[in-house]
Order: sequence, then structure tokens, then C-alpha cells
Amino acid sequence: MKIGMMSFAHMHAMSYADSLMKLPNVELVGIFDDDVERGKEVSEKFNTKHYINQETFLNEEMDAVIICSENIRHKEMVINAAKAKKHILCEKPIATTVEDAEAMIQACAEHEVILQIAFPVRFSSPIAQLKKMIDDKELGDIVAFRTTNRGQNPGGWFIDEKQSGGGAVLDHTVHMVDIMRWYLGKEITEVHAIVDSYFHDIPIDDAGLLTVEFENGVIASHDASWSKFTEYPMWGDATIEVIGTKQTVKVDAFKEHFRMFTSGAKSLDHVFYGNDMDFGLIQDFVACVEQGREPSITGFDGLKALEVALAAYVSSDKKKTVNLS
Repeated sequence: MKIGMMSFAHMHAMSYADSLMKLPNVELVGIFDDDVERGKEVSEKFNTKHYINQETFLNEEMDAVIICSENIRHKEMVINAAKAKKHILCEKPIATTVEDAEAMIQACAEHEVILQIAFPVRFSSPIAQLKKMIDDKELGDIVAFRTTNRGQNPGGWFIDEKQSGGGAVLDHTVHMVDIMRWYLGKEITEVHAIVDSYFHDIPIDDAGLLTVEFENGVIASHDASWSKFTEYPMWGDATIEVIGTKQTVKVDAFKEHFRMFTSGAKSLDHVFYGNDMDFGLIQDFVACVEQGREPSITGFDGLKALEVALAAYVSSDKKKTVNLS
């Protein structure tokens, strides 16, 4: 299978490219990046061709593309790739507006290409294990969720609202909303949030607290932030606590680590040894393309997660609960 990559603006691109290199049936045939210096560097690293022109890149023979651009460019690249009949894995969030997300989903449907959204947390072994426990009714009926996704400030275009569409709340809400929807099989109908910048002197939000309600009455809280400082032992967390009528179970997708002490400014590192969820995501996408099946994480999944994150901003701004139809 021939796969190309579009932009290395997002830090996940490097991990996805590494994952492609591990698959014996996949060839990374080229990288489009109009940041010439970055494009040349990563193309040399992965021993593939660099394209500065998007149209030329998409005219090449390939089965699929992985898009890791700035959030604002997802729509442009997805629609162009769909028109070129390439299957697509798009980094989250799917887009910066609901209207853009809907246009992307429609374009992929019209051109009969797969649109999968990059929510790798689904491929964390502990997260997947809890999903099976829920499906097997080991927790009984779900009553509530408590979730967190707290990391470090990525800087760069992430804190430029014109390119990102939002700060920590957009960046770190969509992951856990996707997991909750996946676990419950229901949609969120109400969002109430407080969003602001608390930890950094930046012109965009770096934290938010959300409370949400699902259509069946299940309630949930979510703590999204860029609150971890540079010397923190690990990047951050992705946790979910599921409260059921039979038992309560808490999972941290990054809990599997050992502590490494060294001399220097950052004396303690938490070194992760759990399964590689990015590799799981890439394996799943490749299998979707090979089998011509519906992706496990659809454009619609990306849209519903985006709706909740955007509603959080409206709720905080208007200081009221937002109802999602």
C-alpha cells in the first residue's frame, strides 16, 4: 500500500511516520509540506520524496494520505485529497468549525473515500480493556464519567487562534469526549464550561472545566488543560473514571511507566512502556483501506467531539448551559 503524508506541522506526524515504517506492506511514497525546510528535513529522515506543491503531490499514485497540518488547513487538505480519490486519516480536531467538518464529511462521501479521525486513545490497551468490561456489563449501568486530559503547552501555531481554532479546551476535550461516546453509545445534549488562561501569559485558553450531560441522563466532568510545566516528569495524562451501578473503574492511558532519575534540570522522567497507541491507530487505518470498510473512528465521530469542544467556548463566554440538538 502506498501512503503519503500531508504536512508535519503537528507533532504527531513524526510518530505516525515512524509507525508506517514498521509496517511491511506499506510504503511512505512522499511528503507534502510547503514549509520547505521542515519538509526537506523529514523527507530525508524517512528516505522519501518531498513535494512543495499540493496538487503535484496528490496527482501521484498512492492509496491514502495522513494529514497533520495546522487545524485551520484540515478542511482544505481533506477536500483536495478526497477529490484526488485518496483515503484519509486526519489529525484531530476534525476542523475548527462545525460547517467545515460537515463539508469535509460530505466531500469524502461524494468521492467515496474513507475519512478516519486520529483519536489514538481508543487504541490504548487499558482504555480498550475498560471498553470490553463495559460491554460485558461488569460495571452495570453507567451513572457518570470523570475525565482529564492535562498536558504541556505546545506553543507555536497551537496558541495562534487563527491557525488552531482554539486552545487547550479544543485540543484536549475531543479525545475524552470521543472515549465517552464510544463507551456509552449516546450523544451529549448539554455542555456547561468555564474556559480561560490560567497557567501561561498567552492570548488563548490554556484550561477549562466542562460538565456535560448525555441524552440518557448520564453526567460527566472533563478537566482539559496545558497545565503541566516543562520539567514535569511526563507529557501529561488522559484519564477516565467510569462510575457504574456495580463498580467504579479508573484508567490512565499513560500510567504504565517507570521512573528514571538523572542529573540535570529535569531530574525525574516517567518513561512510558505501555502499548504504542499511535501505532494501533495507523494499523487500524491501513486495515480499513485494505478491507474497504467503514473506519472505526468516522468523520461523524470527529464532528460530534468538535461540537462539544466548541460548545464549551460558547458556554463560558455566555455564562450559561449550551444545548446541543
